[in-house]
Amino acid sequence: MSLVEQLTPVLYDELRRVAHLQLRRERPDHTLGTTALVHEAYLKLADQTRSSFADRAHFLATAAVAMRRVLVDHARGRAREKRGGAQLPVTLDEELALGAGSCDALLELDDALARLGEIEPRLARVVECRFFGGLTDEETASALGTTARTVRRDWVKAKGWLYQALRP
Repeated sequence: MSLVEQLTPVLYDELRRVAHLQLRRERPDHTLGTTALVHEAYLKLADQTRSSFADRAHFLATAAVAMRRVLVDHARGRAREKRGGAQLPVTLDEELALGAGSCDALLELDDALARLGEIEPRLARVVECRFFGGLTDEETASALGTTARTVRRDWVKAKGWLYQALRP
């Protein structure tokens, strides 16, 4: 039995909480539900051959990234179907609620986050943990092996960078 198979049942409620936070940011008529998102992320995690997690926060951060990838893949598929649409500006508030153009906004955010990851990988990981994973400063610090103070500084810096990158 893999580590992912062992941890998933134990942390299933936490995974559902993370999935719910991510789906809350999506459009109301999103075709993926909380359970489906958790299960899709599980499939992505289970495919990894080298699964080792330092602690609960690290596992949840990794699961949040997997959920983000599921949502981005889903948005890309939807964007291919409609080929266009109005672009909406994106903010990085914890209470972000994306509207009808959320596919495009999520794809823009993912592209910007990938660019940030090339420049400052730790800042991108902080965004993945805080914004997509719903982790606290302390949980993010634990997952990244840094201090909560560094996470707070990185969070501010990452939000500023992404704000500039996502401005129309």
